[in-house]
Parts: sequence; C-alpha cells; structure tokens
Amino acid sequence: MEKHTSEQSSEKIDLTIAEEKMNSSIEKALYNPECWSFWKRLRQLMIAIIAIILAIYVIYFAAAGGLPAWQHRAVFTSIGLILCFSTFSYHKNKKPGHLLFDVVPLTLSIALLGHVFLSYPEIALRQGASTLFDQMVATVTILLIIEGVRRTIGHAMAILALFFWLYIFIGPIFPGILGHQGFSYGRMTDALFITTNGIFSDPIYVASTVLILFLIFAAFMMRTGVGQFFIEFAFSLTGRIRGGPALASVLSSGLLATVSGNGAANASMTGPFTIPLMKRVGYTKTFSGAVEAVASQGGQIMPPIMGAAAFVMAEYTGIPYIEVAAFALLPATLFFTVVGVVIYFQARRLGLEGIPGYQLPNFWKLIAGKGYLILPLVIIIILMVIGYSPMRAGMWALLSVFILSLFKKESRLNLMAILAALEKGIRNAVPTIMACAGAGIIAGSVIMTGLGMSFSRFAVEMSGGQLLPLLLLIMIASIILGMGMPTVSAYVILATVAAGALTELGVEMIVAHFFVFYFGIFSGITPPVAITSYITAGIAGSNPLRTAVYSLRVGMAGFILPYMLVYNSSLSLEGSFISIIFGIMTALLGLVAFAGFIEGCMLKITAVWERIFLLVSAILLVSDHIWTDFLGLALLLFIFIYQWSAKDKRTLMDISSVERKGL
Repeated sequence: MEKHTSEQSSEKIDLTIAEEKMNSSIEKALYNPECWSFWKRLRQLMIAIIAIILAIYVIYFAAAGGLPAWQHRAVFTSIGLILCFSTFSYHKNKKPGHLLFDVVPLTLSIALLGHVFLSYPEIALRQGASTLFDQMVATVTILLIIEGVRRTIGHAMAILALFFWLYIFIGPIFPGILGHQGFSYGRMTDALFITTNGIFSDPIYVASTVLILFLIFAAFMMRTGVGQFFIEFAFSLTGRIRGGPALASVLSSGLLATVSGNGAANASMTGPFTIPLMKRVGYTKTFSGAVEAVASQGGQIMPPIMGAAAFVMAEYTGIPYIEVAAFALLPATLFFTVVGVVIYFQARRLGLEGIPGYQLPNFWKLIAGKGYLILPLVIIIILMVIGYSPMRAGMWALLSVFILSLFKKESRLNLMAILAALEKGIRNAVPTIMACAGAGIIAGSVIMTGLGMSFSRFAVEMSGGQLLPLLLLIMIASIILGMGMPTVSAYVILATVAAGALTELGVEMIVAHFFVFYFGIFSGITPPVAITSYITAGIAGSNPLRTAVYSLRVGMAGFILPYMLVYNSSLSLEGSFISIIFGIMTALLGLVAFAGFIEGCMLKITAVWERIFLLVSAILLVSDHIWTDFLGLALLLFIFIYQWSAKDKRTLMDISSVERKGL
C-alpha cells in the first residue's frame, strides 16, 4: 500500500494559530466602535471596567491581603454574579438584556453586592439567630447561583445543586441511611450563607485567591504568544516522527490545557489548527478529533497547574500543593506516553510518516528566540518548591510575564493589552466562579446532612467491604457526577461524596482523591455527555458519538491509571529504589501492551491470538506481583520478537475502510 506523507512542498507548513484580535470588550468598544451602538459600547465598557477592577483587587489581595474572609468571598461571588448576568443570557441563542430574565437577576446581584459589603460584621454576629431578612437574602443568593450555573455550566450541574439544596428539607422522606432528620430554614441559612461552610467555603476561597489569579496569568501568557510557542515547540520536537503531527497535537494541547485549565475551551482554541493538520497527513476524521479531545482534557492532570483543581485538592486534604503536584507528575507522564504509543501504533497501521524536517520550525532557533516565554511556569515551580504559597507564586509569576514581555517587540504588552488581559482573565473565570459557588451549595448540603458519610457507608455495604467492587462503584459515580462539569466543581463534589468511602477501606488519602479526580476529568470524553469530544468532532466533521467512543480508546490510560495508583505502590514512590523503577517500567509496559490490544497493531497489524496475548500481558503487568510481572513481560517480549522477525507482510488498512468501520 502507498504510504501517506505530508505534501512535499518546499515551504514550511503554517503553524500559526489565529491571534485573538479585538477579543475583549474594552478593545472592541474603544478600537472598533462601528460594530456596536453607543449604548451597547457603554454597557460593554462598564462590564470591562468591573472585570478589570475585580482583577486588580484579586492581585492586590494576593500581595497585601484585603477584606475579612466571609466578606471577601461574598463580595467576590456577588461580582461574579453581576458579570454572569451581564454576559450570559437566559437562553444561549439570545443576547443579554431581557427585562425579566436578565435585568432582574442583574439588579438583585448588584443589591446583593451592596448588602454583603455593608452588612459585615453584623451578619456574622447573627449566626444561630438569623433574621427573616437573612433567610430571604440567602434564598435569593442560592437561586441566583443556581441560575448562574445553568447559564454558564449547563442544566446538569444546576439541577444537581438544586437537588442538594432541597435535600436539606426533604431528606426525611428518603429511606434508610440516605435519609436524615431534616433541618430548619434558619439552620440552612447559617450553614450555606452566614458561615464559610457552604457557598463561601473552600471552593470559592480557592477560586477567589488562586484559581482567578492563574486564569489571569493564563490570559497574560496567551497575550505574550506562549500559545504559538507551545505549538511550534511541539512540532519541532515530534513533527519528524512517524505520526508526528498527532504527537505534536498531544504535546501542544496538553501544554496549553495545563495553563488554561479547561479541556473544552482548549479544544476550541487549538482544535481548528491541530485537527486539520492531522487529517492532512492521513489520520481519519474520527481519530483526529479523538486525539485532540484526549490531549485537551488530559492536560488537566499535568503539573504544574493541572486545571487549578490541584489547589482545591491541597485545601481539602491538607497536603501541600507542591506534594500534590509532585505526586501527579509520574501518572501524568505515563498517561501522555501511552497516548503517544497509541498514536504511533495507529500511524503504523495506516502507513503514515512524519513531516519533512524542512517544513518544521528549527528547535534551537525556536528556543533561542522564544524560549524565555516558558520561564513564568518555571518560576511557579521554583517558588512553590522553596515554600511559597500558590497564591504568592502565581502573583510573582504574573509579574514575571509582564517583565519578560518587555524583551521583544512582538510580545511587549502596552497598557491596552494589559487591561484587555485582565478583563479576559476575569471573564474567562465567570463559569469557574459559578461552578465553585454551585459546588459550595452541594458541599455545604452534603456536610450539613451527613450525606457524605452516609454515601460512604452505602458504597462500602454495596461492595461487601471489598476494594475492587468499591473502586468500580466509585468510578461509575465519579463519571456520572463529573459529566458536563468543569474540573474544579466535579472534583469538589466527588471529594465530598465519594473519596471518604475509599479511605475507609485503607486507600491512602491522596490516592483516593486522585482516583475521583481522574475520573471526574475523563468524564469529559466519556459518552453520553462527552463535551470535549463533541467539540472536537464538530471541528473534525466526524460523528460525535463515534469520536467520543474513540476518545475512550485513545485515552484508555486515564481509566487504568487510577486503579494502578491504588494497587501499584511504586507509582506512589513507595519502597526501595529498585522496586520503584521496576514497578514504573512494568506499569508502562502494561499500558503499552493494552494499547497494542486496543489498536490491533504494534510493529504490524496483530492477529487475533496476538491481541489476546497482549491483553493477558497487560493484565499481568498491571498486577503488582513479581511473578505476574515477569510472565507479562515474557508474553510482551514474545509478541514483539515474533512481529519483528516475521516474514509475512501484513496489509495495512486504507483510510476509506478505516472510516467505514469507525476506527
């Protein structure tokens, strides 16, 4: 069969991603006024000013502190609601401005901001003796948050938040351990509104200090051209390798996703560039969309930022953030290595080659010219290693972005670019603010009613006290609860409801939290609500459900690694140096064997009996026993030697047949 190669042009391939010109309200209103009427320009300028003021306050708070805890979180949430109802309409096909459904909630949000700013500290002193007015304000706040969640995140999380709020009152009608004695409206007001255990609990605290700072940091990074640098860097490293364009897509999308913190948003940004390039060199539409979805979603498990959920995990577990990030590094490296192996096997199956070197950026010239753009990420890691808090590290990293941008004209930030980046960072954060506030309602309700403990007992009873059945139950619950939610909110819910059940059966706390964290993330590529996969399918022009199913194949390591963390102590770096290295190698080879089984190809397309051998080898290598490891290694080595020495030339599949079969 004729091998597929890139177009043999003497020109370099175009690796330029579309720059976001006029992408902020303040830029559009001031520099491109003809696109809006006077009143719309004025409205957008007001929104931009509010966002910029909030951004400046957040940076000031990180540097010097600010309002007391409850007041700070309540003011932050109120401004988030104002921006939400100013920006997101009650219906996705409508523009904001409807008198009843947009103006009324916006007015109530402004009134809420005034109330929480002026009523402190008196409101805190009324804990346990809330007034009727307090209860009314709490009710309006909760309803505004639920509606904000619906507009920004979707119906699934909004319904979930509404259910958990109502569960406080209707719990007595539930049977057995899922029920409770019921609570008064005053107790609900105390728990969810007046204290810092509900709406204004850890998720909003982390959102208002760390998450928002890193989203502003990401906006500044993108303004200085780091997105373009990541794309060129990835292609200069992997473009020549067999299947290089897809490998480069994984690397660049993964790098961008760990900064942006949102798999779906990252896929929307990089997918229009990476997916057509993968299709151009011979990958199928389905495979191209699946690779981009997996890379964009998987970037959230890669340190240092990890979609910012790691900061919430540090708050919940009490484990320093740098230890959380260090623990995440090895599993994330294994994940992306195995995704790369899947891509390589698919390239061999289709007979694809890499891109000629003369069409790619020169690695050394790229590092010499733009390598400084990566320094802010290095600064974050160094500062947190030496003991800085994530908030302080993010503040100094943000300052470093500005200083480094001055080195070259093309990355230099003028006053308007700085204001636009501040606005962009805050407006990008609105869905995160709503998600964290909604997660606060859920977490507060779960803690108040004791549902977390009840669910843990229920799950343990359902599993018969056995670890593997419990892991399967938690996996299913994590995927269902995580569907359609941002990483942070999914993790908060799962950590509150499910992680405790695992620790009851002896699983280490950090392992239990990573178990639910991983499945919460990879629910983004799990049908039927595989948001990231559906976005990339639209870009690729492929069938959405088929793309989501193939995303599971490409990202299968993400569904195996959580189990390996539980059963393979080497991945937690426990034991002697030799045992750790051996355990890591066998885990990697087990995942490679499973990739060969899934793709039906290693050096050549595998026969049925070879695929069975690869599956058995993968199962044996995943198990943390010396004799199973050696037996699994023997089977894998046998298949490799057999394929390498076999004389038969197995016919590679052509693209059209692959598409017809949905591969």
